[in-house]
Amino acid sequence: MSTLHDRAVRGFASDNYSGVHPEVLAAIAAANEGHQVAYGEDVYTARLQDVFADHFGAGVTAFPVFNGTGANVTGLQSMLPRWGAVIAASTAHINVDEGGAPERVAGIKILNVPTDDGKLTPELVDREAWGWGDEHRAQPLVVSITQSTELGTLYTVDEIRALADHAHERGMRLHMDGARISNAAASLGLPLRAFTRDAGVDVLSFGGTKNGAMLGEAVVVLDPASSDGLTYLRKLNMQLSSKMRFVSAQLIALLEGDLWLRSASHANAMALRLRAGVEAGLADGSIRGVGFTQPTQANGVFATLPEGVADRLRSAFRFYDWDAARREVRWMCSFDTTEGDVDAFVSAIAAETAA
Repeated sequence: MSTLHDRAVRGFASDNYSGVHPEVLAAIAAANEGHQVAYGEDVYTARLQDVFADHFGAGVTAFPVFNGTGANVTGLQSMLPRWGAVIAASTAHINVDEGGAPERVAGIKILNVPTDDGKLTPELVDREAWGWGDEHRAQPLVVSITQSTELGTLYTVDEIRALADHAHERGMRLHMDGARISNAAASLGLPLRAFTRDAGVDVLSFGGTKNGAMLGEAVVVLDPASSDGLTYLRKLNMQLSSKMRFVSAQLIALLEGDLWLRSASHANAMALRLRAGVEAGLADGSIRGVGFTQPTQANGVFATLPEGVADRLRSAFRFYDWDAARREVRWMCSFDTTEGDVDAFVSAIAAETAA
């Protein structure tokens, strides 16, 4: 097959737009020769358990799945009875970006709480953490947080531990959507375990796709007492890969060495470069009318643009509106974003805001 796309086209719409990291592609190729037992009984999926234990400690179990929505839906379903509900930020992916899958596929009620920065606090959780024993109310039994959040912000270890303690004291469990967990770890300068298992997280959706994988995430059970039935739920939710070795091989390639950290650190650095370039332009007057709505703590930049600028910029660089009503946009960087990409985009922003 010939190449169908223009490989020179770059963008800042999503870290899902990037290709597959060459080291991950090499891992897929290395796993390809010969036969291996299907449905996860292969040596790569067995090795993956050891790799996750190296990062999160003994006793954890990883269930590879196809995608992030599948990881969230299946993981949460394993934590809840039929009458259970999940408390989440209103901006949470499970609330606004999964097509109603938690509700329609898993039958889970989402109790969403508005936040300014995408982060929950114990006080915000308490807005929906009530009504236990009331047969007319879905029972709040899980708190779900995202790290890094959908607004590019980060929870500290202390903030996660406070949420975990608060949830556990009330008979609830803590779930973490870690679609960009590697970016969070790189920014915090901490091992993955420090702000997950050690901070009280019970079940984790571990993301690989946004950090250089072709496809593949994992539901990681950090506390076995918090989850039940994943062996069956993964199949029930159409997340059981027959050729699972190829999903597992990707995650091994990311996690066995430091590829996960190298890639995430680079993406974060490019986001900081982008923000710094715009801030420098605002300071010297070459860029006008751009504002920032969130701190840049991972690999995303959230900004507001003057009227009409976003559409003109998108003729050369793809990115998404976040809140069109206030002209807020999101710029994402990935493992393969280059300094040249960032500098060209900053120059384009300068040209369009000065027009």
